[in-house]
Amino acid sequence: MFAWKQSPSCIALLALPLALFALATVVFYPRDFGLPSTFTSCGSSSSSAGGISAAPVQPEFRLLVGIITRPEYYERRHLLRMVYSLQQSDNNFAAHVDVRFVFCNLSTEEQAVFVALEIMCYDDIIILNCTENMDNGKTYNYFSSLPTLLDGDAKYDYVMKTDDDAFFRLPSLIESLRDKPRSDVYYGLQMPCDKENFFPFPPFMSGMGYILSWDLVEWIATSETAREDTTGPEDMWTGRWLNMAGRASNRFDNARPCTTTEARRRPHASATTSCRRPSPCTIS
Repeated sequence: MFAWKQSPSCIALLALPLALFALATVVFYPRDFGLPSTFTSCGSSSSSAGGISAAPVQPEFRLLVGIITRPEYYERRHLLRMVYSLQQSDNNFAAHVDVRFVFCNLSTEEQAVFVALEIMCYDDIIILNCTENMDNGKTYNYFSSLPTLLDGDAKYDYVMKTDDDAFFRLPSLIESLRDKPRSDVYYGLQMPCDKENFFPFPPFMSGMGYILSWDLVEWIATSETAREDTTGPEDMWTGRWLNMAGRASNRFDNARPCTTTEARRRPHASATTSCRRPSPCTIS
């Protein structure tokens, strides 16, 4: 008989596919082996922008940050994931914060492939049943879909709508919400940010980022007022619904009003750079 012998390099070559298969199985299916999610290649949603979960066991409140974006804006989403993950790493928040990216139905094969990979990797995307738009009901679809989408899950106390060209300092945001009511709340940067309202309707919160308490989100989902009036600048229209229905009695404007003289003196100043502690404002 002849002894079958192989060189070490040949044995390594034969073993390589098996090793790669075993590694891939452990990486993508860690739960089957009782391994923690930190062994996964992408990590669970708690380690991405999808879940800022450095919160105590019983957080003071729960906040959903919904970032309105478009399917093709992959780079913006990756940047924002990094921004919010970095904020998570050094903070033990008093609240539980989830960050989600929100857009309408996918329209190309490329989007279907890349967005599917994002969902597998980060699990932080909400796809609404609508055609992509900005001021034709997308924000209404976002708010009105949440009670159904989250049915059976732990409810949020607050829901934010923001855009993919803005970001928030989560520690400051959480701190500013800790002493706020948990119902009938409308929180943001009030427009116009001057002493006189030059719009033909009551002031509203700027679309760069505003927060509604969960009861107002549930109201939007069932309101005929909102359902029948969805076409218009989304931030104005959110305020319009609340004003028409006499809702949102607890309003918090997160900017210091400035006079016309101050505005001329600081023509490039952003309202968000002159924030003071929010003060309640009333419906006139």
